Amino acid sequence: MRHAMTLLLAATLLAGTAQAADPARRYLPPHQSLPGAPQPPYSSAVEVNGTLYVSGMIDTDPATGKPPETPEAGAKLVLDAFKGTLAAAGYTMDDLVQVQIFAKDLADFPTFNKVYVTYFTGPKPARAFIGAGNLLAGAHFEVMGIAVRKAK
Repeated sequence: MRHAMTLLLAATLLAGTAQAADPARRYLPPHQSLPGAPQPPYSSAVEVNGTLYVSGMIDTDPATGKPPETPEAGAKLVLDAFKGTLAAAGYTMDDLVQVQIFAKDLADFPTFNKVYVTYFTGPKPARAFIGAGNLLAGAHFEVMGIAVRKAK
């Protein structure tokens, strides 16, 4: 009986591991949250078969949890973080095929664009710039997107 219980437990653990370790998917952990804050309940990005889905990121300083004073500084902060997430997964900004930007104020459209274009060397991805009103933590912007690994 004890041997049968051991085999059943081992089979259950192996089955759970097989489901969790899907080789077609790779999950990047969320960015470090503020000291003492709970870990966010999402992945910063998920890769599936050469396509990377990047979660929304806001322009808050990781040390303070607050956005910078100006929308221009906010655009740079969020795009640097976005670029860092892509790099951590082995992608570049030029691998992006689709981007969505949510803005607290649509009047920041030209300011965001001025910073945004400096992050690309080739054609720009398809994009939406959406007026969202209030964003988490008082952020100026939230950016999310999809990148596809280029064929070699």
